Amino acid sequence: MQQSWANYGIDLHLELAGARGARGARGSRGSRGSRGSRKSRSPRVRAGLEAALRDAVRTGRLGPGVRLPSSRDLAADLGIARNTVADAYSQLVAEGWLEARTGSGTWVTARPAPAPQPPARPTRGSADPRYDLRAGVPAVSAFPRRAWLAAARTALGSANDIALGYPDPRGLPELRAALAGYLGRARGVIASPENVIVCAGFAHGLTLICEVLAERGGTALAMEACGHLLHRRIAAAQGMRPCPLPVDASGAVPGALESPGDLAAVSAVVLTPAHQYPLGMTLAPARRTAFVRWAARTGRVIIEDDYDGEYRFDRQPVGAMQALAPEHVVYAGTASKSLAPGLRLGWLVVPATMTDEVVAAKETSGGVNGTLDQLTLAAFIESGGYDRQIRQSRLAYRRRRDRLIAALRRAAPSVQLTGIAAGLHALAELPGHESEADAIARAARHGVAVDGLAAYTAAGYEHGPALVIGYGRPAEHAFTTAVGRLCAALAESE
Repeated sequence: MQQSWANYGIDLHLELAGARGARGARGSRGSRGSRGSRKSRSPRVRAGLEAALRDAVRTGRLGPGVRLPSSRDLAADLGIARNTVADAYSQLVAEGWLEARTGSGTWVTARPAPAPQPPARPTRGSADPRYDLRAGVPAVSAFPRRAWLAAARTALGSANDIALGYPDPRGLPELRAALAGYLGRARGVIASPENVIVCAGFAHGLTLICEVLAERGGTALAMEACGHLLHRRIAAAQGMRPCPLPVDASGAVPGALESPGDLAAVSAVVLTPAHQYPLGMTLAPARRTAFVRWAARTGRVIIEDDYDGEYRFDRQPVGAMQALAPEHVVYAGTASKSLAPGLRLGWLVVPATMTDEVVAAKETSGGVNGTLDQLTLAAFIESGGYDRQIRQSRLAYRRRRDRLIAALRRAAPSVQLTGIAAGLHALAELPGHESEADAIARAARHGVAVDGLAAYTAAGYEHGPALVIGYGRPAEHAFTTAVGRLCAALAESE
């Protein structure tokens, strides 16, 4: 009985130069010709096969330790004589490219690893940082692996076939329902599953909203003058010119939107009202009201980036601004701080007048989230695991914050910490004679990576020298050492 191509166990793509007489010589599996045809045994075919295999090993397409197809299978795939393949294998074994293992076939020879290269010479005479105190990343070592795995098992065990097919661009109904319930209960968001859209984090959500605004004819977006530079680049890439919005001790300044100039023409404003990034203040209540009134009067949009709203230490978390005007505010949240950035899970709560447009933008972008992670997060929320993780990590981050405050007060009393009521970072305001660049360089010499505030500010925004210190990144066992080294660096200027 003729053997089917589908029965062979190992696929191997080869281009046999000069092997015109070989049937199927342009690749294995699928262009074999009739099994009754004459098999080519010409020296040219063998030479072509040897060259193709040698090139595949040399370029790394066949890596060390890869098992090759049997001579019978490869000969059938290429439509050449089995002895031709056996002879080619033997020649490459003799040359050292391949090795024959008795009873287990032919394998690519394992070559010694290249000698390790010396590390790149550090700049400015500093050692490569061993400890990372830059903001924006949580303690991923504290990710609840066991609880997440249990939720994944529950989710996969109960998933129907529909959930494993091509997903709804809005996100799975199970996750949208779970998020609507959680956000209403924990953040005061007015949401229904119909206006929740799952995305891959705030950057992805901002991309979708900017695309919709640009389609509507928008050309400019107000963004806090001190904030994430990547978000400004995302807005610009979607055709929305980012316009810096002044920020002071009470947060973003709504009155600037009424002044003549670029800000008067914006289609939307992006705010971090619960915990301004990275200065750390909470948007004053009167300003929240003023922004909402502006949006209602002008018909424009507020984009609320609630990136770490659950992490408030001095009192209950401030509720979401979205509840004041759900028809004018796009609420954006993410699991990047509460769980891990690598999950790439975020969510938008979108006004009904924008929902269809945002869904269409997501669908055409091809940015659909994987169903298994969505199902797992839904199960994690419904089981109470998400709430437990928030409570545990909130306590852990508060303890880290307190240790950072105490250490800096002892070692560098002239450094003032602000923005410490919430979140995973603090602003360390340096004395006037100090420069950010010098402080960063000294920290690097002590093995610590830290950012200066200048890396977050738009052109023309004035603020004194300061460091943005993230206390989320280091693993617990390394946190004390990281803080101690930073304090030692800052103490040098005292």
